[in-house]
Amino acid sequence: MKAAVLTAVQTLQIQDVTRPHAGPGEVLIRLHAAALNHRDVWIKSGQYLGLKFPIIPGSDGAGVVVDVGDGVDKSWIDRDVIINPSLDWGHEERGQEPRFSILGLPKDGTFAEFIHVPVSQVVLKPTHLSWEEAAALPLSALTAYRAVFTRGKLQPHEKVLITGIGAGTALFALQFAAAAGGVPCVTSSSLGKLERAHQLGSRAGAIYIEPGWAQEFGKHHGPFDLIVDSAGGSGFTDLIDLCATGGRLVFFGATRGNPHELPLRKLFWKQISLLGTTMGSPSDFASMMEFVKVHAIKPVVSEVFSLDQVGHAFSRMETGEQMGKLVLRID
Repeated sequence: MKAAVLTAVQTLQIQDVTRPHAGPGEVLIRLHAAALNHRDVWIKSGQYLGLKFPIIPGSDGAGVVVDVGDGVDKSWIDRDVIINPSLDWGHEERGQEPRFSILGLPKDGTFAEFIHVPVSQVVLKPTHLSWEEAAALPLSALTAYRAVFTRGKLQPHEKVLITGIGAGTALFALQFAAAAGGVPCVTSSSLGKLERAHQLGSRAGAIYIEPGWAQEFGKHHGPFDLIVDSAGGSGFTDLIDLCATGGRLVFFGATRGNPHELPLRKLFWKQISLLGTTMGSPSDFASMMEFVKVHAIKPVVSEVFSLDQVGHAFSRMETGEQMGKLVLRID
C-alpha cells in the first residue's frame, strides 16, 4: 500500500509499504481521508517525546471497514467509520493512565491507504459529514469537547473566550460553545479569521497582538466565565485578568511557552480555577460524536490535498495561516 513515511527528522517520503491486517479484536480500514494536526508537525520536526523511525504519522482518519479480526462482529465490514485516535486512556475519567498514547506515534497512523485499529476505537460516520469533514473531526474535536464541557463545564448563556481562532481545536471549541447556547468570543492575530469566526457564532473578537487589547476587550465584552487557551506564554496573565470571579481557565497547550509569572493573588482572590486538559476519554469521544450528530456540526476544512501532496500540506500547516483543518484525500 502507499503511505507517507517519516524516515528521519524532517524527512517525509511516499513509500510502498506492507499492507497491514486485522488482528484479534481489530478492524482493517480502507482510509478515504486523513487530517493534519500540529502534533504531526512537531513529530516531523523532532520536537516530540518518544520519536521513532520509520513511522507513518497521522492521528485523524475516516474510511470503510474492509476486514475484521478474530472476535469482531463481521457486520462491521463495509461500514463507514471514524477513528478515535486516543488509545488506552484507561479507567479514570479524570485523567489518562501512563500507557495512554495517540495514533500516529508510537503506532503507525492514518497517512496511508490502510490502517488496523481496535474495534473499540471506531464509530459510525455521521451521514451529514463528507469524508473530508469526518477525517477533520477526531483529535481536535475531542480535545475541544473535553476542554469546553468535561473540564470547562460550560453552561448556556455563559461568556466564553477562545484564544487563537483559526486552529482546528479552537474552531471546534467555538462551534461547540455556540451550539450549547454559550456566548463565545475569540482572539486572533488575523482580522480575516475574526470575520470568519463571526460567521461561525462568535459574538466579538480581538487582535491579541495589539498593545492593551485585553483591557479594552474586557471592558466591552468581559468578564468571561470560561476561557479556553492553547498558547500560554506572557499573554496568559491577560487571560487571568479577563476571567470572571469564580471563572474557569482551561488550557491544553503551551505553544508560546510558560507564563513569565503567575499572579497568585489574583487567582485566589477571584476564585479562579486553572484546569489542564488533553485529548479525552472514550466517554468524552462518545459524547462528542453524539453532540456533533444532534447539532449537525460540520468541521471547517481549510484545504484538501492528495496523499502525494502531503509535503505541501505540512508546509501549509507550518505557516499557521489556515482557517480550519488541512485534509488529505487518500483515494
